[in-house]
Amino acid sequence: MASDPGSASGVQDMSSMPLRFHWRLPYAGETYGFARTDQARAPEIGLPDPAAQADFCRQAEQCGIDSLLLDFGFGKPDPMLLAAALGPSTEKLKFIVAYRSGLFAPTMFVQQLNTLSSLINGRVSLNIVAGYSPEEQAGYGDFLSHDERYARTEEFLSICRAFWEHQTGVEFSGRYYRVERGSLKTPFVSTERSFPAIFVGGGSEQAKRLAVNHGTCWMQLADAPEKLSRGVSEVREKGIEAGLRLSVIARPTRDEALRAAYELIASKPEGERNLKGESDFIKRTDSVSFKAAYRLGEKEWAAPCLWTGAIRSHGSTAIALVGAAGEVANAILEYGRLGISQFILSGWPKLEEMVYFGKAVLPIIRAQEAAVASRGAISSE
Repeated sequence: MASDPGSASGVQDMSSMPLRFHWRLPYAGETYGFARTDQARAPEIGLPDPAAQADFCRQAEQCGIDSLLLDFGFGKPDPMLLAAALGPSTEKLKFIVAYRSGLFAPTMFVQQLNTLSSLINGRVSLNIVAGYSPEEQAGYGDFLSHDERYARTEEFLSICRAFWEHQTGVEFSGRYYRVERGSLKTPFVSTERSFPAIFVGGGSEQAKRLAVNHGTCWMQLADAPEKLSRGVSEVREKGIEAGLRLSVIARPTRDEALRAAYELIASKPEGERNLKGESDFIKRTDSVSFKAAYRLGEKEWAAPCLWTGAIRSHGSTAIALVGAAGEVANAILEYGRLGISQFILSGWPKLEEMVYFGKAVLPIIRAQEAAVASRGAISSE
């Protein structure tokens, strides 16, 4: 991982770490998911649904999920406030708060995040993205280009990391930010680390460089393992974890999983309407990873278990592992052997898919990890 201010080297041995699984938190009114361009539902999902979401949190904890991802965007409630509201509903579950630079001054952002950490016992991580829609960024008052947003995020995280290392006397002068004699009396509160884990999302070289310089994990959208190998190796050599964002459709048999996958797009009328909306969005976005994922949708399968059929109706994160529980587990373990250690998942139906993953898929993965660890212990004796 990137250097932890509280450790000497900051680099951990990731070879023996168990794979970690996170899930995307559903929003109000969501059932089967929809493309981001479906504006009809935007007001509905823009409101918190505390009772239903707290129940989802409790079930995620029972399923062995490490963290829930709280998205950021104009159609969602504020993720930091939502994490503060949902945190007391569980004891161990963490929350990955998505955020984009440029919308808060970094000093104020660290102050807010540190306050959140004290309220929910340090169970918070960051998902930093530079933004994928120039139109949406403009709505927040941000008019920078793709590359400029990444340059600004480099400065933003430099200041954040300085506060987590020192708390006082922070000085910074850059193109986008200037801080003089910065001081915060509210520290980051955690029994595990002195600053939050930082997931940097994006498929561009700028995103990878940002993850290496300031993050703890580089998150990409899924692709066939052989397409990801080189980039994963590069960040792992720098002591940074590699992660994937993808969906899961697992069932007792492969035929059942395939049937569920095809029913997802066939039985959802708005999916047909969203095809054009997603196409229009891809033309306007400057996201390297979203454009690459959309191109994957030209064919139906990127790998034996990696289905791309829902990308063009449900969005770029809808690339999914489809198959029987054992097949999905083995596909995830293959990514693990590649060096990918963190997974942010979603599925349809949202709650039922997560519960089945925890009941049927995750035990297979943990059993395989235990077997490998046992063989390693025996060989070292």
